[in-house]
Amino acid sequence: MSTTTAPATASSGRLKALFGGGRMRELGILLALILVVAAATLKNPAFLFSGDGWRDLLLTPSILLLIAVGQAFVIITRNVDISIGSIVGLTAYFTGRLFIDFPGIPIALVIVLVIGFGALLGLINGMLVAFAKVPAMVITLGTLYAYRGINVLWTGSDRINPSDLPSEFLGLGVQQILSIPLLTIVAIVVLLAAAWYLRNMRSGRELYAIGSDPAAADLYGLKVTRRVLVAFVVSGALGGLAGVFYAARYGTISSQAGSGWEFDAIGAAVIGGVAIVGGVGSVWGAAIGAFLLMTINRALPILGIPDFWQRAVVGALIIGAIVLDRVLALRQKRRLIEARDES
Repeated sequence: MSTTTAPATASSGRLKALFGGGRMRELGILLALILVVAAATLKNPAFLFSGDGWRDLLLTPSILLLIAVGQAFVIITRNVDISIGSIVGLTAYFTGRLFIDFPGIPIALVIVLVIGFGALLGLINGMLVAFAKVPAMVITLGTLYAYRGINVLWTGSDRINPSDLPSEFLGLGVQQILSIPLLTIVAIVVLLAAAWYLRNMRSGRELYAIGSDPAAADLYGLKVTRRVLVAFVVSGALGGLAGVFYAARYGTISSQAGSGWEFDAIGAAVIGGVAIVGGVGSVWGAAIGAFLLMTINRALPILGIPDFWQRAVVGALIIGAIVLDRVLALRQKRRLIEARDES
């Protein structure tokens, strides 16, 4: 009897691991992405099967993927970074200024400096949240306007044009390896590193504990302040890398670069299963959510759906994700109460 039940138990465990709440959510979003791509391709085969279509399908979401991953780190700790769009715009302009003000500066050095600048902006957010004890939504709403104001003041009425940037740098925005855009490959490498950190490093797992119950995590002795700072620094650093991507991808950088992207990043993370109340989710879900949002924006016009309904679909996805998170949380709470009563 035991020899037959053991394999069955192991198989059941694997099925639960594969089709658990979070994993099932990610698979559902991935399926939705596949259906959107399939529908758009049936309507217009060039959406996928042309060289530009395939490249744009992979390249366009790469910037949003980066900031969605950073947003996932912050949201998991039960915070939010509304300033990330302004960070992308400010660091994108900083990228261009480095090339203009320091002709011949190595591209690698520019990337390091811009990522560091983004990390500094994220650190400012984290310090204000962690030490001032003010809700992150309020703090980052303020820094959203502050960072954008700095960008407008710095840029003025000017803008950076592709002719101001080195051709080698602009080449990064179109370079491909085995038909996969280089920027997409870099974004996926960042995604893999972030997923490994959250899964395997103790400090990464502690982010979930903090988001689940910050007070209990503090009583348990976890370094709550340090972990929150790390989450915001990661978000800012990835915002800086996204700024580099933006400059390489588009070449033209104005004071409004990255405007509104903060809501796309939050939406991508939430749709991908990162609970807005913290403690639940993965960067994989946030990445798939980023691809889904950007693909919807490209696919729905091809399907003949008006702009209003495009926005409505995204809004419905976000509301549905939040409702689903609430339902799953209540179900989990009910199971815990039943298990306690049975014991």
